[in-house]
Amino acid sequence: MFMATRRAPSILRKTDLALASRSARYSQHSVAGHAANALGSLTSAQISFIQKLPKAELHAHLNGSIPVPVILELARDHAASEDVSSGIQEGLKRLENVELKDLNEFFGLFPAIYALTSTPPALARAARGVLSEFLDGDTPQCTYLELRSTPRATSQMTRAEYVETVVTEVERYPEDKAALIVSVNRTMTEQEVEECIGIARALKAKGRRIVGIDLCGDPMGGDMNTFARHFADAKRDGLGVTLHIAETTANTSADTLRLLGFQPDRLGHATFLDDTAKTLVLKNKSCIEICLSSNLLCKTVSSLDQHHVRYYLAQQHPISICTDDTLPFQTSLIAEYALLLAPAPLGLGLSEAEVHRIAGMSMDNRMCRLMA
Repeated sequence: MFMATRRAPSILRKTDLALASRSARYSQHSVAGHAANALGSLTSAQISFIQKLPKAELHAHLNGSIPVPVILELARDHAASEDVSSGIQEGLKRLENVELKDLNEFFGLFPAIYALTSTPPALARAARGVLSEFLDGDTPQCTYLELRSTPRATSQMTRAEYVETVVTEVERYPEDKAALIVSVNRTMTEQEVEECIGIARALKAKGRRIVGIDLCGDPMGGDMNTFARHFADAKRDGLGVTLHIAETTANTSADTLRLLGFQPDRLGHATFLDDTAKTLVLKNKSCIEICLSSNLLCKTVSSLDQHHVRYYLAQQHPISICTDDTLPFQTSLIAEYALLLAPAPLGLGLSEAEVHRIAGMSMDNRMCRLMA
């Protein structure tokens, strides 16, 4: 919870100048770290090849992918209408100097963003920014986007209003360009999970563009046994299922097998599957959503050379290259594909033919195709 503090108008003007300065810096440096190094190693012809590839972004969290200029715009609006929150200012500083040591630090970035997107208009603005970042311009990041978000109830909107706000923005794009996945958090109560999945089922029944349910959040949170029947209800109503699974070494085999019992269509990360789980996944051919920069920055993998993507490529198993959260990981989908094409040690050193095949797998594993 944030402690609001009152500031003098002169301080607010200084804050506006600081926000504008940050916005300018971010507009020039939206890609950094491993992804930037890989992208910088490619020729203009190789970058053009990646840009022109038909490819789908299947694992992008709304609140983790808001362009920084949009966040700063929301912060200015927030500062103009309410007490300036020291928590929001601290959150912006953390985003500017992000250095994540583990997943718990990653989760700590979001309270500031949640505070800024707590009303329908602010949420809609954030969603528009994310959709535009991926889909608009002369060289869009992807051909198709499945945006995902966890419904939040605030003092100014219900969970149903949250989902309706986001899906309305998604539906501004053609059906072959964008769709929404409704996420539920592992730390939710069973009643909250039932509510969120119920909202998704009801809106899908009305023809709204909701294609799936995602399980996300603290990898160690919650009792997954209580969630199973609600995911089964979602699948029965034609919604796809994707699960964040085996994200840490602390996730048990029992937890992983319990989740695989949900009969997921896709798997998020799947970093630490044991041999039993791998056998099931390979048999079911569940597409694995691979987020290279996310894994490297969160240190769930030590290097690209040790990344589990190599195993699944060797097994000819379907994968999709994704960004996860472009905001803290300072990446883009084009930059993630650069990590495939760049020579070692900057990238995996794959051929253009191999990268083309991987992009095709992402298009083949869109929920609209899997559930057809």
